[in-house]
Order: sequence, then structure tokens, then C-alpha cells
Amino acid sequence: MAFQTIAVVTFDQISPFHLAVPCVVFGDIHPGVPAFDLLVCAAEPGPLRTTAGFEVSVRHGIDVLARADVIIVPSWRDPAERPPAALLAALVTADARGARIVGLCLGAYVLAEAGLLAGRRATTHWSYAADFAQRYPAIQVDADVLYVDDGSLTTSAGTAAGIDCCLHLLRQAHGSEAANRVARRLVVPPHRQGGQVQFIEQPVPETLRASRLSELLDWIRGNLALLHTVDSLARRARMSRRTFTRQFRRQTGMSVGSWLLAERLSVAQRLLETTEQPIEGIAYFTGFRTASSLRQSFKAAFGVAPSAWRETFRA
Repeated sequence: MAFQTIAVVTFDQISPFHLAVPCVVFGDIHPGVPAFDLLVCAAEPGPLRTTAGFEVSVRHGIDVLARADVIIVPSWRDPAERPPAALLAALVTADARGARIVGLCLGAYVLAEAGLLAGRRATTHWSYAADFAQRYPAIQVDADVLYVDDGSLTTSAGTAAGIDCCLHLLRQAHGSEAANRVARRLVVPPHRQGGQVQFIEQPVPETLRASRLSELLDWIRGNLALLHTVDSLARRARMSRRTFTRQFRRQTGMSVGSWLLAERLSVAQRLLETTEQPIEGIAYFTGFRTASSLRQSFKAAFGVAPSAWRETFRA
């Protein structure tokens, strides 16, 4: 899904970090990545104060939402406060014409108030998830993920998850290599699957076991073609199966099987976009073993067949 014009909505008492996330991903010049037309617009009269004490001056009003391919609401100042009626109406109109609408962090509240998320899946910051679910019972709230992509509507968890969400949008528009280039410049992980948990209760301390696990993850990435099982990986990490699975989930936020699938799909995406390798070869290289297995997993994850994904980025 290609797009060119991106509108970012700002407002009084916005967090500078939340505003900066879509601006740095889509507004900065990144070598080797197509440029976007980024428009920061004000949802209300300015000047607009930030939560850090300085003000921002914005040239555009919400009239630019009428021509944006993607509209990003990077947060909202107070879940208990209804956003301006004009903003909500503009979002409804944009949704009706097919624009992609994104609510980062508490920005999900704005999409919900506009009535766009009723009957859809969505997420928001984990600490507000219970309030969000109670306030909007018609929404299927998933509090345990980094972002939810539900057709033309996308919502993300809090703070840094907004970066993952924006990289996800960039990946959909211009492929894995473009997203990886931006991620490297921002010094963040190139791809965290949306289904990864957003809040890990007990981060793994820097111990010998954690070091072994980090080394193992790097080794798996270089050997995706091999057949991996929980038992074989536990032996390689020199841990019992129980300790290994517990440490793995603590460090990655995912089960072994989910993490392996995400890594294999990520590499498959990149190979489809950047090489002419046949589907059978990509399937073997990434550990799916057969083309039919790759097709099934790829379509379940991304909604399209590998061949269609390749044609999209070739075009």
C-alpha cells in the first residue's frame, strides 16, 4: 500500500516525543528511502504548548486532512476529554474516502471517539487499556501487543511502540529494506512484530544465561534454514527446557515458536522484495521447508500471497 501525503495532528499540551515519532520516521531525509510529503496540522488554535514547557507553531489546520493519504494522531492529552468536534468529523470523512488513519498511544481514544473503531480490534498504552475497554465496550481491545493493524485503521501501544508502528507503515509502503534503513539511523530494532507483548514484568538481568540467550538468537537468525525445536535450542543454550522457555519469553516477550515464525517471515519479506529467488528457494532458506508452508504462513500474517507481495514492491 503506497502513500505519499501524511498528516500528523498536534494539539495543546502534546508530548514532544509523541509528536516527534512520526516526524522523524516520515519527515526526515533518510538516504535510500523515498521522501514523503509530511504535514503537521493543528487540531485547535495556537500557539500550542507542549508538556515540556515550550510552544510549537503549526502552519496547517485540519483542512489538510482532506487530502492526506495517511492521518496520524500521535496521542491525546486527556482520555476523559472529548477531542474537538471538527477533528472528529474530519477523521470520519477521511475514513469514508479510504484514508489510512493511525492512533498512536492515547491517540486511539481519538479514533474511538470518532466512532471508527467500533467492532474493530485496537490497542493503546497498557496502563490505560482497562479504561479504554470500559469506555468503549464495542471495541475488541488487545492490551498485550505493540500495535494492531486492522485494515485502514492502525493503533499502537504507548511511547516507543509508536516507532514500531510507524516502521510497520513504512515497511508496508516501501518494503523491509527501507524500514531497516530508517531503523538503523534511529538505532532501534528493525522489526518488532505487532503481536509482541508491550510490557514485560521482569526484564532479564545481564547474567550468563541472558548472554547465552542473546548469542543463541543471533545464531538462529544466521541458521533459519535448519529445523529448530525447543529441545534442540535449549540444549544449545545449555539450559533445561523449562528454564529455556521461561528465559526466552522474558527476554523476547514471545514464545519460541512465535519468535521463530516472525524472524522467518521478516527474512522472507526482504528476499521477496530484493531478490529474484523462486518461492521454493526462499521457503527452504527461511526454514519453511516447502513453498506451500511459506504461502500459508505468509498469507495468514500479511493477508496476501508471497507472489503478490513481490509484485507489489516490484511495481
